[in-house]
Amino acid sequence: MNNSKNPESRADRRKHKENRLLNILIGAVVLAIIIVAFIVIPGGKDQSKEENKPEEKITKPEDKPVEQPVQIPEDEAEHDEGEEEEEVPEDDQEPIVTEPVNDPVIAQSIIDPSWEPIPTAQEGEHVSLYDGSSVDWQEKIQALSYATGLTEDNMTIWKLKNGGSPQKSIGIVSSKDTSEKYRVYLEWVDGTGWQPTEMDVLKTLDFEY
Repeated sequence: MNNSKNPESRADRRKHKENRLLNILIGAVVLAIIIVAFIVIPGGKDQSKEENKPEEKITKPEDKPVEQPVQIPEDEAEHDEGEEEEEVPEDDQEPIVTEPVNDPVIAQSIIDPSWEPIPTAQEGEHVSLYDGSSVDWQEKIQALSYATGLTEDNMTIWKLKNGGSPQKSIGIVSSKDTSEKYRVYLEWVDGTGWQPTEMDVLKTLDFEY
């Protein structure tokens, strides 16, 4: 029997498979080219748009106008400096004096920023006392003398009372001949002592206190 046709049919089938595989590869390459073209072409368009945009002008620092400083004439500068108020230390400030109008009792009210607390010998928690003999009482008297300028031997104490809180006191005093009459407000400063805060120069002692 002659089997010469079998080799030829196998060769044909192999060639047919190779052709089909080749066609598939060619198709894949074409498809890849198309995909790449879609990706690249829009980017190219955007790039061309960017290239066609008008060029923005960049201002260099040296192109900006330079503002010239305004020069003040020397005589005006000195005048302005003279008008500046210097800060005055509290101890050097003048007392604040007010004179009530038509007040039958008070001639003047004085607040003196230079007043300082009277140094205390008391230690621990402070207790304000009105017993006429304690250290706290004696230090109140010293503060009254300090504010009024009256010496203790020339001072009559008409009233020394609570000033509205445990750490405040009010003293009404005069000279022995009553020619000088005062009402002094005191406040306790922790760890330091009694400090005058305000003083009324009185016209009379004939009022309720």
